[in-house]
Amino acid sequence: MKNIVFQALAEAARNSEPVTLGLISGVKGSSPQKIGAKALFYSDGRIKGTLGGGCLEAEIQQRAIQALRTGQASTFDLLLDHDFGWDDGLICGGKVFGLILPNAQQAGEKFWSELAERREMKSWEVRKDFGIADANGEFAPDDVFYREIVTPPCALWIAGAGHIAQAVAPLALQLDFDVTVFDDRPALANHEFFPHEVTLKADVWEKLAVTSPLEVPSFALIVTRGHRHDALVLKDWIHKPFLFIGMIGSSRKARTIFEHFEEEKIATAKELQRVACPVGIKIRSQSVSEIAVSIMAQFIDKRAELVYGKQISAAERSQLM
Repeated sequence: MKNIVFQALAEAARNSEPVTLGLISGVKGSSPQKIGAKALFYSDGRIKGTLGGGCLEAEIQQRAIQALRTGQASTFDLLLDHDFGWDDGLICGGKVFGLILPNAQQAGEKFWSELAERREMKSWEVRKDFGIADANGEFAPDDVFYREIVTPPCALWIAGAGHIAQAVAPLALQLDFDVTVFDDRPALANHEFFPHEVTLKADVWEKLAVTSPLEVPSFALIVTRGHRHDALVLKDWIHKPFLFIGMIGSSRKARTIFEHFEEEKIATAKELQRVACPVGIKIRSQSVSEIAVSIMAQFIDKRAELVYGKQISAAERSQLM
């Protein structure tokens, strides 16, 4: 999924349309958005992206439009207290730091397009002179206001193309996963049932099993048509570098499969700790749509813990305001 702010900046550069980029470069305490939140402000009042809404965003919008008139970039430092946020209910009590960058489109269509596409890991920065550039290491930390690492979306492999996969896949796309669905039934593994952005692979499971994961943080969901197929897929996928594997089924099913895998030395207890069965958080889900929500809620949580937590820590270390 493309980053909408970077994509809008590329379009503004292509159309030579002046815009102001506002971003949060630091937070202390509670705030409606975190480091890296972005919004693009247009002279006609349009906004793409968000800095958290409410009075905070309204304040930055005023400054952003003024910056378009003057061409002067600036920093901001706002305390979200009772006096600032009462009218909009934004009394978080925290403090946000950020940057207002008029004419950010001038960094160029190619620059912003590459960040929007997220095909590979890239770093960019805002320097103390408010210049926007690749983070190529030529500048020391003291010369930089803000630095960000942009990475490709995490991969989600789904084994099984049945009704649960058909509900999970479009939701996972919206939640910024790169989705691939595997099944040995071509009648189900086709775009009649899945969005065109989903990659589909249909073949016998023995051939599908040799597929190599993408070189990005990867997750897996096993929801085939039966316990035997689930176990067949898990037998191979447990040895792939997935950060987390979810499998449909009951706790009894999990015990049976896990005990068999350990007895037959297919997998160790440590390897099986990456597998959640039953998959999903407990929200008393009954319908397929509710099950999909419970599953993706767990994957969002695991992604935040295993991937984004590390990226945020890196961003905070590089944050110097």
